[in-house]
Amino acid sequence: MQIAVTGSIATDHLMSFSGSFTDHLLADRLDRVSLSFLADRLEIRRGGVAANISFGLGQLGLRPVLVGAVGGDFEPYRVWLKEHGVDTDSVLVRQGLHTARFVCTTDRMQNQIATFYAGAMSEARTIDLAPVLERVGRLGLVMVSPDDPEAMLRHTRACRSLGIPFAADPSQQLASLTRDQVLDLVDGARWLFTNEYEAALLQERTGLTDAEILRRVGCWVVTRGKKGVLIHRDGSRVLAVPAVEVPGVVDPTGVGDAFRAGFLAGVAWGVPEKCAAQLGCVLAATVLDYVGTQEYRLQREPLMARLRTTYGVGCAAHLLAHLRELS
Repeated sequence: MQIAVTGSIATDHLMSFSGSFTDHLLADRLDRVSLSFLADRLEIRRGGVAANISFGLGQLGLRPVLVGAVGGDFEPYRVWLKEHGVDTDSVLVRQGLHTARFVCTTDRMQNQIATFYAGAMSEARTIDLAPVLERVGRLGLVMVSPDDPEAMLRHTRACRSLGIPFAADPSQQLASLTRDQVLDLVDGARWLFTNEYEAALLQERTGLTDAEILRRVGCWVVTRGKKGVLIHRDGSRVLAVPAVEVPGVVDPTGVGDAFRAGFLAGVAWGVPEKCAAQLGCVLAATVLDYVGTQEYRLQREPLMARLRTTYGVGCAAHLLAHLRELS
C-alpha cells in the first residue's frame, strides 16, 4: 500500500528544565502569567508531524510520500529524509520563507510548554493532491495530519472527491477548528487518531457522543500514554493494547508520531489491528529512548525482543516477515 502523509514539516528546538513548571504557577495569578525558565540543554532537531510519521514509515521499509510546504532552508532536511526512505518530491518549497519551527521546553516531570511558528506551512493550503496522485500512481491511504487548517480541509475533500481512503489526525489543530470544520475532517475517515485529551476535545467541539463519532468513521484509535491504546469500532468491543514499559524516558517529543508510523505500517502490511497497534507501541517506546523525533534507529532484534517481552509471540510472528529487511 502506497501511503501519502500530509502535514507539518518543521525544525524542533527542544529544551529541558530541571525544575517543575507547576512549582512556578500561582493559582490566583493564572490570568496574568509572566514566567521564564532557565533551560539546562538545547537540542535542535528535525521534526514536524508529517515528517516524523514519514520518517518512521521509511525506517520500516515503506516509501511514504511526504506532502507539505517548507521554506528555502529545507534542502539539508530533504536530503536527510530521502536517505531514510521518504519520497519528498511532492513537498512544496517557498523561497523567502522559513520552514516551520517547534520550540518546546520539557520539565523534570515530563510536562511540556511549546510554541509553534507556521512559517511556510501556511502555503500548504495551495497544494493539490491530484498531481501527487498522477505522479505516484494509486494511493492506498492519505494520512491527513496537523497542518495549515485550510490545507487539512482541502486534502480531506480531495480524498473524498478522488476516492482515496484517508486517515484523520486533527490533534493539535482541534482547538482552532470550528464544529463544522472538525466534522468535515473526520467524516468518512478510515482511521481517526487522537489522544485521550483530544478525544474529549473532539466531543466538546462537535457536541457528539462516542457512539455518534464512531458512526462517522471506520475506526477510532485513542492513545493513552502509559496506559496504552484503545481501538474503537462501531458495534464492536473495544480493543485495548497495553503500552511498552520504558524505565527511563529520555524525551517524550514525537511519541505519538512514532506510534502512528508503526500502526500505519501494520495497516499497509495487512496485519491484524492488534498487531499494528503493538508495533506502534514498540516504535513509541523506541523514540522515548532518544532526544528528538527522528534520532532513533530500528533494529530487528531489539524491536522483536520488545514485542515478545510485552505481548508474547503471537503478533511477533505476524510482523517478523515484514521486518526481515531491518538490520
